[in-house]
Amino acid sequence: MTLDQKIDTATALIRGVFAENNSGVACVTCSFQTECMALVDLVTQQQPGIPVLFLETGYHFPETYAYRDQMTERMHLNLINLQSQMPVEEQESRFGILNQTAPDRCCGIRKVEPLFRGLGNYGVWFTALRRDQSPTRANLQALDYFKLPTGHQLLKVSPLADWTNADVWDYLKHRDIPVLPLYEQGYTSIGCAPCTTPPLDPDNPRSGRWSGQKLECGIHVQSE
Repeated sequence: MTLDQKIDTATALIRGVFAENNSGVACVTCSFQTECMALVDLVTQQQPGIPVLFLETGYHFPETYAYRDQMTERMHLNLINLQSQMPVEEQESRFGILNQTAPDRCCGIRKVEPLFRGLGNYGVWFTALRRDQSPTRANLQALDYFKLPTGHQLLKVSPLADWTNADVWDYLKHRDIPVLPLYEQGYTSIGCAPCTTPPLDPDNPRSGRWSGQKLECGIHVQSE
């Protein structure tokens, strides 16, 4: 399938979701990585004012914050920063540097809880997940249902599920969308600064996350 065909398929999926669901209940999560920018561009073409949810963990690279602000202004995004109820200073005072000693707990406090709390306001969740990002995402479905710990259920939509990394970069080039400068330094998957390095395994773009200890922060793990 060519990139143009993939764009048409993704666009049709997005339009169909909006047609079948009240657009006012939809949101899109965005970490301002390459695939997120492609997704946000596609979604906002159909729904310009859709809430764009960013996880403000307090640990991002300075470059990420600068790029977030730049692209929010350039693309006129309806940005919503989701934050933990516990400030970084309080967390470090109470528990030490969790990103070093207990990264799962750090992600739970700074990413999972704020996102799940934020998603409770919506019925449709657009994500930029792709099957080729990681072995943990190989069976990703473009349309799925996701249940929050509260029992609230969302339609989880991943329009780029079958896109490759090359597709994403080609799309951004075609649309003249600049990328986060950290990619020029060799990073392939970018999260919080203390837990992100260039990839340890060149065949696994996410292997530079959490020093290879894990591949997911937990926000895409289905609640039982």
